[in-house]
Amino acid sequence: MNCFRDILQKGGSAVDAAIAALLCTSIINPQCAGIGGGVIFTVMDSSGKVKIINSRETVPRKVTSDLLKSCPETTKWSMKWPQGGLFFCHNANIYNVLQNHLFHCFCSGGKLTLEDLALYQANVTDAWNISLGEYRMYFPPPPAGGTILSLILNIMKEPNTTDEKILFYHRYIEALKFANGLKKHIRDPNFSSDKVKDSFANHIRSLISSDKTHDPQYYGKNSYLDSIGTTHVSVLAEDGSAVSVTSSINDEFGSNVLSSSTGIILNNHLNDFCGRADNIFHGKGSAGFLLNLIFINKYSGPHDCLSFSPSPDVVDGLEALGHKVAKFYNTVNAVEKAGNCISAWSDERKNGKAAGY
Repeated sequence: MNCFRDILQKGGSAVDAAIAALLCTSIINPQCAGIGGGVIFTVMDSSGKVKIINSRETVPRKVTSDLLKSCPETTKWSMKWPQGGLFFCHNANIYNVLQNHLFHCFCSGGKLTLEDLALYQANVTDAWNISLGEYRMYFPPPPAGGTILSLILNIMKEPNTTDEKILFYHRYIEALKFANGLKKHIRDPNFSSDKVKDSFANHIRSLISSDKTHDPQYYGKNSYLDSIGTTHVSVLAEDGSAVSVTSSINDEFGSNVLSSSTGIILNNHLNDFCGRADNIFHGKGSAGFLLNLIFINKYSGPHDCLSFSPSPDVVDGLEALGHKVAKFYNTVNAVEKAGNCISAWSDERKNGKAAGY
C-alpha cells in the first residue's frame, strides 16, 4: 500500500499520510478499521513536541445505566447481514453521504442521535511520557492502553533484576498477567484513573512470587476475548515528525451493520463495556488495549518499537518456574530511525508492507 508514501512525496505531513493510510486500509481490510470507527493519534511534530488526538467513540446520550445488564452472549464469528452486499460502497461521494443520507445510520430503536454527532468533539491532550534509560517514551492516556503500560513499568521499577535474566522475565510476565487481569478497570480519564498510582503498583508487586507462577484466577483474569477489529499505522516524515495511530471498529466487521446508503461499516464499541466496566455514563469513552507509542532518544530520534528475543536458557528457566512457553506471532507495525538509517515493518498477515522513498 503506497498511498501514504505518495502523500509524503507530494509534501503532505505525517498526519496527512497516516489518514491516507487508514482510509486505504479501511478499503483493503474493512474488517479491521474504517471511518465508522474511532481512532487515537500519537503525533510528534518536527520540534519533538508530542500530542494525542483522541477521537474514540463515547457513550450516546440515550444510553441508560442499566444497559450492561443486557449484554448479549453471541459468537464473535457470526454475521447478521447478507454477505453479498458487504464489500460494495453504494455512494462514493462523501459530501452527499454526509449531507443527504446520514439519517440512514440511525436504525429504529437505536441510541445514537444527530445531537450526539453534533456535540461530539475530538480531544487534543498532552501525551503521557516515561523515562526509560536513554529513551523517553510517549503514549496516550486512558482510555487507551497507556494505563496498562504505566502499571507494568511501575511494577518493574523495583527491585532491579535486569542482571538476572530469568528472574527479570519471570517478574515481567507476572506483571503482564496482573495487568491483563485488570483490563476491566481501565477508565476514561474524565471519570476515573487510579490504577497507575505507586501504592497500587507496590501492592501488585508484593503479590508476585519469585519462585513460581500461579493459576489464571490468581491474576483476576477475565474470560472475555479481546477485539480484533483494529489496525495500526506508523509514519515518519522527512522533517522528523512522526505519527503512531491506532484505529478500531472494535469487533471484526464492527457491529455487523453496513449502511446501505454510505457503504460504511458501523462500529460496536458499546460492546467494550460488556464484562469490562461496572457502569456506563453518557460521554464515557470505551477502553482500548493496544498502544501507539513513540520512543525518542538523544542519539537517533524517533522510534515506536522496542524488541527482545529471550535465549533458550531463559525459556528453560521460565518453564521450570511453571510458565507455559509457546511461540506467538506478535503484531508489529513500526518505524525506527537510527542515525541516517530508517527501518520499517508492517504486519504481513494482512498483506501489509513498509513503503518508503
